[in-house]
Amino acid sequence: MIRRRRAAQPPPSGPEHPGLLLHPATPGSGVEPGDDDGAPPRFTDGPADVLLRRLELTVRRRLDGLLQGDHLGLVPGSGSEAGDSRTYHPGDDVRRMDWPVTARTQVPHVRETIADRELETWAVVDLSASLDFGTAKCQKRDLAIAGLAAVGHLTVHGGNRLGAVVTTGERVDRYPAMPGRLAAERLLRSVVATPRAASGRRGDLAAALETLRRPERRRGLVVVISDFLGDSDWERPLRGLSARHEILAIEVVDPRELELPDVGLLTVVDPESGQTLEVPTGDAEFRARFAEGAQKQREQVGRALRRAGAGHLRLRTDRDWLMDVVRFVAERRRAGSGGASR
Repeated sequence: MIRRRRAAQPPPSGPEHPGLLLHPATPGSGVEPGDDDGAPPRFTDGPADVLLRRLELTVRRRLDGLLQGDHLGLVPGSGSEAGDSRTYHPGDDVRRMDWPVTARTQVPHVRETIADRELETWAVVDLSASLDFGTAKCQKRDLAIAGLAAVGHLTVHGGNRLGAVVTTGERVDRYPAMPGRLAAERLLRSVVATPRAASGRRGDLAAALETLRRPERRRGLVVVISDFLGDSDWERPLRGLSARHEILAIEVVDPRELELPDVGLLTVVDPESGQTLEVPTGDAEFRARFAEGAQKQREQVGRALRRAGAGHLRLRTDRDWLMDVVRFVAERRRAGSGGASR
């Protein structure tokens, strides 16, 4: 089984690993020329402030337009603050019976609850070298930043706070949880400015997760954004966090990590180990074994996330990522509890 997807050999450009992004018109990219719908901005294409503003406007327009109404966003559960009473309906939790109102009206009533308003959200963002790769509409790094922007938009309101731990394999940056949209925008700018990891450096997602376990923080939401490639040593600290927090895992995937196109003999390099390999993509049997190994690996990641009690959202570089977010939030809203997966 293939344990790690290989990124195509990047052109020489010094010690930093620039990653690979094929032009949308490149054969095998899976994207037709001019098809830019649903793609986050590429942060290598211009000034970060301009691109972040474009991303913010896109997130607000798409999410505000499609998720109107009274909903709980990414935060599962009904909350703990007492709300109004309503008539009992079959299937309601009898532990929420409002006995004083029931006694006065002689009709069974239940007490509704209001979602907790002051939520502390921590995002663990993996920006290791394996994220500097993309063959469709964007790089996985761009999609990870876009996912963080969506989390901020859906959770930062009413005094809620957002903080982040960013890991590249070379460094771990911690940004304290702060309330307000201005603080969330500053956080996004800092994450975009994080230097890319040099080639040959492996990411350490487990160490970043451990920084949230000690010292313990107030109960809240932990969002882990990563491609979850390589060793699965991140499962144990993630399960430890799930004992105290709600967990949401955002898995970032590129289509070439799931299947290979027929482009002949291809020289590829693992950005986190520096290992170079020639891949015979013209061999149909090899492509089938690659796809089977990739599918098994993705299934293993999904099972590990479920064992940790995490909600699982998968974003792909060749799909409309905001529509995937909308579908996920809608499913969580219907389910009313954690663990919904795609």
